Amino acid sequence: MTRVTPTHTLFRNGHLATMVAGADPYGEIRHGALLATDGRIAWVGADSGVATALAEAGVDGKRGGDVVEVDLRGRWLTPGLIDCHTHLVHGGDRVGEWEARIGGASYEEIARAGGGILSTVRATRAAAAEELFGSAVRRLSSLMREGVTTVEVKSGYGLDLETEVRMLTTARKLGTELPVRVRTTLLAAHALPPEFVDRRGEYVSLVTDVILPAVADGGLADAVDAFCEGIAFSAEECAAVFDAARRHGLPVRLHADQLSDSGGAELAARFGALSADHLEYTGRAGVEAMARAGTVAVLLPGAFYFLGETRMPPVDEFRSAGVAMAVATDLNPGSSPLASPLLALNMACVLLGLRPEEALAGMTRNAAGVLGLGAETGTIERGKAADLCAWEIDRPAELCYWMGGTPSVEVWYGGGRRD
Repeated sequence: MTRVTPTHTLFRNGHLATMVAGADPYGEIRHGALLATDGRIAWVGADSGVATALAEAGVDGKRGGDVVEVDLRGRWLTPGLIDCHTHLVHGGDRVGEWEARIGGASYEEIARAGGGILSTVRATRAAAAEELFGSAVRRLSSLMREGVTTVEVKSGYGLDLETEVRMLTTARKLGTELPVRVRTTLLAAHALPPEFVDRRGEYVSLVTDVILPAVADGGLADAVDAFCEGIAFSAEECAAVFDAARRHGLPVRLHADQLSDSGGAELAARFGALSADHLEYTGRAGVEAMARAGTVAVLLPGAFYFLGETRMPPVDEFRSAGVAMAVATDLNPGSSPLASPLLALNMACVLLGLRPEEALAGMTRNAAGVLGLGAETGTIERGKAADLCAWEIDRPAELCYWMGGTPSVEVWYGGGRRD
């Protein structure tokens, strides 16, 4: 029997922002070190403990070949960033609609006139799988250049079985062709397709009885999402979708209370949703329900900014109630063409009032929780994947401070280095 020699990588001569929850907001270990073995974190601690850690791991640090040493040169090491809400697989763009909004048209007016999501549906239905994959790679590469090692990708621009499956298959392919970890979400209840304009009930039945079962049986989705809003689906219709998701063993998420308080946060909590996202109009009852259910609030400052919103999500109420908050780009062609996770962090602080430590936690450990990956990634802890990013900064808050000029130097996906 052939014995496989473990691969060890030792990171030292730097500082660690572990993002482990505790008294220190960033879980800082100044002058820290980390040992990764076969792509997982085997030890983390003060640099003074390296010799003991190597001995316990059976590694001879004095012999070449036993351990690869990475000199951080005084940089900060953080968990890889996690973008837990994107729509990055799609056809076309909506630059023309953006110009119309600049001219005074509202997002809702454009949607009701047949634009908005439906214009992207038309472009996506017409796009071949190769085209969808190529454009998605370009968008995902932008996220990866700024330290993203895990990303969620939604469907929702097909609104029929064939295109929804094509989108999710494309998203899965991203995770096999690129080193980034990909989680997929079925969002067939995103908008009412034009061919069902007078048959809402029939379309909801198509989602619950045809699209969702096919996607679940094919293993194409890790979760199910819906858009609960006046221009999309009612709470009752979303509940029907969530009931179907339960039957197929899939967790749920919800686009909730973005344009009005439609009871979305309460609905999400009632179903034990992993998250409720947007939440600009969520009231006290929704906040309290989310707190009881442990549902994470995903804040999407890119959409808030791009749509010129003025109603802020209830960040203070979430904080007081103990609702965990995540931050994501919401990368999509209509309401948030934002391919910069670092700018999303800045916007979360400047526009929505998060503290830098809250924003960074929102794109690491809290985002991992949204994707059901809390035991796998999101913090620098023993046993987790060595998804790591080194930054040329003097303190972790700088990741939320700079607008442009990415200070990312190196990224490791499961211990594998990618510059």
